[in-house]
Amino acid sequence: MTAEFIYNPPLTPYLDVLYQDDDIMVVHKPSGLLSVPGRLKQYHDSVLSRVRSSYPEAQAVHRLDLGTSGVLAVGLTAAAISGLGRQFMQRETEKIYIAQVAGIMQGSGRIDLPLRLDIDHRPYHIVDHEQGKPAVTDYKVLATDERSNTTLVELYPLTGRSHQLRVHLKAMGHPILGDHLYAPEEVFQAAPRLCLHARYLKFRHPISGNAMEFACTADFISAFPRA
Repeated sequence: MTAEFIYNPPLTPYLDVLYQDDDIMVVHKPSGLLSVPGRLKQYHDSVLSRVRSSYPEAQAVHRLDLGTSGVLAVGLTAAAISGLGRQFMQRETEKIYIAQVAGIMQGSGRIDLPLRLDIDHRPYHIVDHEQGKPAVTDYKVLATDERSNTTLVELYPLTGRSHQLRVHLKAMGHPILGDHLYAPEEVFQAAPRLCLHARYLKFRHPISGNAMEFACTADFISAFPRA
């Protein structure tokens, strides 16, 4: 039986700002904090609501799942929101994630499995070769740990489907540690958080056009041997 979910987002730091100017803000989102406010009042606290306390017109141009940490960009002006949003929609950005998964993976490769929402079990997503939308993820193994039977893997999503990395890794037989939706109970319990992190993001500044790159390190990496 699944325990009742209680939203208790981290409060310190209130916003971990990696970069800010008049048009954009880039933050390191912690695991456990929503990217945008939920529909219910108790889920209002989020990266976006915290940014809006100082910039009321701010909008999120992409999202990270509640349990996923890492680099998140927010537009502060209408022009910046439009410009950034277009880049994400047209897949002009570059994203790199890192995950700790169950089992020993080897080498590198591509996962090409179409995905769709399981409408009878929201927000669960499934592989569906007939009705699913194209979803492609490249991966590269960084390190393995025979003792814990886990792998640290770098992920390069070429599409941006909901839960794409989590479903793709589950389909490969390597669910992410701490994943309450897609991992079996023992893998879910193996970590205190979802071990998925957006470690790198590259895009063009929506006003100047300059290339911008941001990176931050996940807390779960430090405990991994040879990572």
